[in-house]
Amino acid sequence: MGKKKESQSGLMSSAGLMRYYEVDETTYHMDPKIIMFGGLLIGILLLLLNYWFGLWP
Repeated sequence: MGKKKESQSGLMSSAGLMRYYEVDETTYHMDPKIIMFGGLLIGILLLLLNYWFGLWP
């Protein structure tokens, strides 16, 4: 029978996590409040345009 291989998952696992977090730090993060405010503005704009062009029910 062959030799039993020792697991080196601790080191490999740690290196993978380090790479993941390094990539995550370089991305652009946006505050959820900005997304909510932008969606609200777009919704109000659509309602106003519907009213302006006579499409309001």
